[in-house]
Amino acid sequence: MAKPGAVCIVSGGLDSICYAASLAANDGYDLYLLTFVYGQRAKREIQRARYFAKVLKAKDHNVVDISFMKSLYGKTNALTDSRQKLSHDFSQSLVVPVRNAIFLTIGTAWAMSINAKVVAYGAHTGDILHYPDCRPAFVSAINEALNIAESDAIIGGMRQEITMLSPAVMGLDKPTLLKAGYKILGERIFQTWSCYSDGVRAGKRYLHCGRCESCINRKKAFTTAQIEDKTDYATESRGKHKDKAK
Repeated sequence: MAKPGAVCIVSGGLDSICYAASLAANDGYDLYLLTFVYGQRAKREIQRARYFAKVLKAKDHNVVDISFMKSLYGKTNALTDSRQKLSHDFSQSLVVPVRNAIFLTIGTAWAMSINAKVVAYGAHTGDILHYPDCRPAFVSAINEALNIAESDAIIGGMRQEITMLSPAVMGLDKPTLLKAGYKILGERIFQTWSCYSDGVRAGKRYLHCGRCESCINRKKAFTTAQIEDKTDYATESRGKHKDKAK
């Protein structure tokens, strides 16, 4: 019997990779991974997404170039404009306008085309305070709107109705998500890329900066999950873990 398909939006970061791994290992989905190039500074995360597509044995992995969006975001966004300082704490400059709405819409178009049942992304309960497009209410609204957009084809049997999932929808926080991912991926979890920058060069390797909000949240999650963090941070220069992702 064929497994149900899930289109998973993955950045190459901790949250999205852990959730995709969980959907495959624990819920029995075939994975169709979707990664976006939207002009982000952290291009290294795209490399990691490709690495994990192989690790997770994804049925397909599409890397979609929407980097033209960078010019629309202008100088106000720190994730796309390298002239902006990356904050240690949350700042509105870290919010890419309606990013998840764009990602989920494109993901749904692909899911409906391949008759996948689920579209998923890695937003967890810790995201919902500052990021409205990570909140369950947003997921419910856009899920309904996109199903309505294809309602005639769904009623006629040409398309499947889509269900959107995320850790936040399931009530999962980052440490819980991390534990689930670590159980499946083991040491490979340290190949995920969380840093908002494109890394700090140290010889032939690139390290997480250790200072941006995302690096700090990564450290906190490992501490709370009681998992030894073997990520190489430039702020610590421990050099215990070598980057093997190609």
